[in-house]
Amino acid sequence: MSDIKIKIKDRFGVNHLLDAPTDMAMNIMELCKAYDLPVEGTCGGMAMCASCQCYVHSNHELSERGEAEEDMLDQAFFVKENSRLGCQLYLSIEMDGLELELAPES
Repeated sequence: MSDIKIKIKDRFGVNHLLDAPTDMAMNIMELCKAYDLPVEGTCGGMAMCASCQCYVHSNHELSERGEAEEDMLDQAFFVKENSRLGCQLYLSIEMDGLELELAPES
């Protein structure tokens, strides 16, 4: 089992240091839900809503935004240059130490 650490600031400004398994094909949205952080994931991880939008604050090299993610972020509120959909960020060893902030609810 290969756990990594992910730091997430919730919508109330509270920081959480989460243990994240890299061997379960989980994404950031699922990790947040597992820790009862306020992420809806209304579409179930299909990049069809922005309820799992987050801001990436660390310099980790992440996968490129796919077309569906780009399209959804074009329609979302509170989008910044560092916005990503948590459902599109699958946990990997390379993400150890990743720092994120949950975007405000729309």
